[in-house]
This record gives sequence, C-alpha cells and structure tokens, in this order.
Amino acid sequence: MKFFHEVRGCSLAVDIVARELGVPLELIWVDVPRKLLPDGSDYYKVNPKGQVPALELPNGEYLTEGAIIMQYLADMRPESDLCAAPGTLQRYRIMEWMSFIASDLHKGGFMPLFKKTTPDDYRPLARQLVVSRMKLLDEHLAGRDYLTGSAFTIADAHCYAIAMWTHYHDIDLAPWPNLSAYLERISQRPSVQTAKAAERAEAKRQGYEGKV
Repeated sequence: MKFFHEVRGCSLAVDIVARELGVPLELIWVDVPRKLLPDGSDYYKVNPKGQVPALELPNGEYLTEGAIIMQYLADMRPESDLCAAPGTLQRYRIMEWMSFIASDLHKGGFMPLFKKTTPDDYRPLARQLVVSRMKLLDEHLAGRDYLTGSAFTIADAHCYAIAMWTHYHDIDLAPWPNLSAYLERISQRPSVQTAKAAERAEAKRQGYEGKV
C-alpha cells in the first residue's frame, strides 16, 4: 500500500504503527505546502483536503485521517495488542486518547505555533496551551508506562509523534519527568527508530532546514 507522508508530520505516527505491525508501506513523501507529489503531480487528486496522511488501499480507494488509518492497520493484525478489540472499554479508552491528541494537542495546541499566519500576539497563548497539555500528560503518566496501562498502543504512537513537536518549538520537557521518560521509552522502540531514520533520510534528500 502507498502511504503519503511528510517530514515532521503527524503522519509519523502511522509509519510507526505500520512498522510495529509488520505491514509494509511504500512511503510517498508529499510537499504539503505546495500540495505536490514527488513527480510534480497534484496531491489534491489523492486527498482533496490537501493534508497528510493518506493511505492508498488495495482496491485503489484512499483512506485519510491518521487516527482512522492507525485503527485500520491495527485491525489488519487483530492478534496484535496495538489496539483493543471493538466493543471493549479498552478500545474506547484508546479512542478517547486518540481524540484528545488529534484535537487538543495537535490542532488546538501545536498547529498555531507552526502556522506563519498565526498573529504574533496569539503565539504566547498558543504556547501556554501546549504547556498545559504537557502538564496534563505528565500527571496522567505518573505510575504508568503508557497512556492506557502497561502496553504500547496506537494512542502512544500518536502521542509520541505530536508531543515530540516540543523539540521543534524549543519547549523544555524538564518540568515533566514522567512525560520525558515516556517519550524516551517510546523513542527506543525499533519501529520508532526506523521510522525516524526514514524521515531523516528524506529530510536530507530535500535539503530540509531545521530539526528533524
């Protein structure tokens, strides 16, 4: 399956999940600001939203939205513990975190810091919103290895990909030792290391400026 990805994108979470599951994906790196594919064609023809991630399914259709793609991949490997079985409370706990990460942490938290159009007088408030969410995560992770217990799930892949954006905005994680230990724990997973290596290789190929 073709997977449409971006350097420093939330799509990293999907790549991590696919590697955890052993689901092979062909990475297609998208120039999201210009909405272009590597061959110069229009990315809007893949995803009319113009965003990553997108996954080309075996039947030629496209699936979008990272949280949904991660569930789809996990359900391809029901023997995996990356996502609990449908109908169980644990499944809904994972979905609860996926919703929070996508809305409060990603869109409501970090995106205003990334956007050049964000007014300068709003940036300190946006940064404070991120800090408040980091504090919430740190408190929740006290006594826990992962968001929903002792097992790594798709919610943790999602959280890692977004929370690591603190690195790009020079937000010091030192005040949150539980969160720091959590992110370090996840960073040691082979799936994360290979996904990050692929991202760094693409960033180098593009001559990407900034941290990756």
